[in-house]
Amino acid sequence: MTHSRTPGGRLAAWAELLRVSAAFSVPGDALAGAAASGARPGPRTLLAAGSSLCLYEAGMVLNDWADRAEDRAERPHRPLPSGRISPAAALTAATGLTAAGLGLAAAAGRPALTTASALAATVWLYDLKLAGTVAGPAGMAAARTLDVLLGATATARTGAAARTALPAAALLGAHTYAVTSVSRHETRGGSTRAPLGALVTTAATAATVAGLRRGAPTRLPADRREAAAPGPPGPRRARAAARVGLAGLYGATAAVPYLHAALNPSPPLTQRAVGGGIRAMIPLQAALSARAGALGGALATVALVPLARLAARKVSAT
Repeated sequence: MTHSRTPGGRLAAWAELLRVSAAFSVPGDALAGAAASGARPGPRTLLAAGSSLCLYEAGMVLNDWADRAEDRAERPHRPLPSGRISPAAALTAATGLTAAGLGLAAAAGRPALTTASALAATVWLYDLKLAGTVAGPAGMAAARTLDVLLGATATARTGAAARTALPAAALLGAHTYAVTSVSRHETRGGSTRAPLGALVTTAATAATVAGLRRGAPTRLPADRREAAAPGPPGPRRARAAARVGLAGLYGATAAVPYLHAALNPSPPLTQRAVGGGIRAMIPLQAALSARAGALGGALATVALVPLARLAARKVSAT
């Protein structure tokens, strides 16, 4: 009996196919969206996070299913070309995860289901048509933007929440565009322009979130406006320190591997840059929550950073 046919072998193959270490970059979207919407997170926020995870993993599986012919030549060790998971099983899993994601969104309300439906359509369009094309980064950025808006519409239960949360969602979308642009070169390397562009995007995003440059204003609910109003210097400084510190953590997590890939655009360093960009989404989400006055959500999100690093040692995020 081969290792891949043992329960442990099958579990490892599915963990690799799902890229479980990258999944830690997903729950923070719902929390950032909830914070940006001005509504307090609650059970519907958890439903949005669950929906996001299902749709994200559906995209991961569908991506490998769509790329299985290319992977036979470039990455034969992946679960599908190596035969550890069949294409039929992968497609069934992607379909089931998509249905589960839409079901969880429906439980959060009609606005959430509308947003999740657009997100699911974007995920499938990206994997089946846009991946590997010049439109790929834009498609992936649109998916991440919609994921943040899913958290907003589910929590606030209104379509208007999407407009309020759009500035925060756009910042995560811009970061995602940069990461995806770098990922187009992870198997062959050779691109200096993509990591340099991502480095510039990271610097601009970190500065905007930290409040070091002019960005779109964040609208706060009444209770958070009151909490953010002038008061004792201690709490004000703590809020500012959290926002700036998290923005700095985001910048450092993404910028260092981008710089290495720009200086030496080899496949291994390019893959590390992609992994760093994915992990950097977590402190970025936390910084956006802190920027909106939701320090609890920021702390809950940033607590995922060590878990993501630990998981990445076992299963690659790329």
